[in-house]
Amino acid sequence: MSQTLQTPAVSGASVRPRPVVGAPWWQRKRTRKIIHAVVVYGLLLPGALLFILPLLWMLSTALKEPKQIFVYPPQWIPNPLKWSNFWEGWNAYLPFNLFLRNSLIITVNNIIGNLVSCCLAAYAFARLRAPGKNIFFMLVLATMLLPQEVTVIPQYVLFTKLGWNNTWLPLMVPPWFGWPFFIFLLRQFFMSIPHDLDEAARLDGASSWRILWSIILPLAKPALATVVIFAFIGNWNNFLFPLIYIRDLDKQVLAVGLNMFRGQYGQVDFHYMMAVSLIVLMPVLIVFFFGQRLFVQGIALTGIKG
Repeated sequence: MSQTLQTPAVSGASVRPRPVVGAPWWQRKRTRKIIHAVVVYGLLLPGALLFILPLLWMLSTALKEPKQIFVYPPQWIPNPLKWSNFWEGWNAYLPFNLFLRNSLIITVNNIIGNLVSCCLAAYAFARLRAPGKNIFFMLVLATMLLPQEVTVIPQYVLFTKLGWNNTWLPLMVPPWFGWPFFIFLLRQFFMSIPHDLDEAARLDGASSWRILWSIILPLAKPALATVVIFAFIGNWNNFLFPLIYIRDLDKQVLAVGLNMFRGQYGQVDFHYMMAVSLIVLMPVLIVFFFGQRLFVQGIALTGIKG
C-alpha cells in the first residue's frame, strides 16, 4: 500500500527559500567582462603609446629652438615654447599658401574622378550582365600586380608626347579612368546588396542609371567613404608624381614643398619642417576622425560576397 507524503503547512508563516550558493567571483559574468577589458586595454595602451610617440616627438620638435633639438638626454618639453615656429615655417621661406591651394585643387578633382569612374566600373562588374565580364575584371585585378616602378617610365613617355609635362594634367586626368583597387573594393560591396532591389526597381520602370543613383549608391555609403579617405590620403601625400612632372614653383604641392626644407648641403631646419608637417597632417587626421565609423564599416563589409 502506497502512502503519499505531504508536507505539513505551517499556518501564518511563509516558507523561506534556501539561499542559492553563487559561483566564485572569478567565474561571474560581470567579473569576466571586467577582466577581459583590463587585459585588452592593458595590451592596447602600450601599443598605442608606442605608435603615438613619433607624433609627440614631432610636436615637441616643432616647439623647440634649433639648439634644443639634438641635446642629450632628449628634452621632451621645450623651454621656452616657440609657437612662432608654425607661423615662420609656413610663411617665411616658401609659399605654402600657394602649395595648399594646389594640393586642394588636385586632391578634390582626383577624389571626384575616382568616385565617378570607379562607381561606374564597379556597378558594371557587379550588377550588369555582359559576355566576358569576369575576364575583364580579372584583367583589372591583374594591373594591381604591376609595381609602380614599372609603369613610371612608360607613363612619363606618354605624357611627354602629349605635352603634359609641367602641368597638372598627369596628376588630374588618370583618376577619371578608374583605379583598380577602388573598383575592386566597390564591386565587392555592390555584390553584397540584394539583387531583389534591382528587380523590383526594374519592374517599376527604373533604368540602370536610376538603380545606381537611387538604390546602390545610398546603400554603399560605407564603401564610398572608404574610397574618399583612401583617395584623400593618397593624393594629399603624393610626392613622387608632382616631383616628376611639375617644375614651376607656383604649381607645386605641399608634399614637395616640405622636402624643400632640406638644404643644398644637408642642412635642415627641423623645427620649421616639423611645424609645417603638423599643419599638413591635420587635414588627414580630421578626415579620418569624422569618417572612421564609415571607413571601418566599409572595410568590414567589403568582400562579404563574390
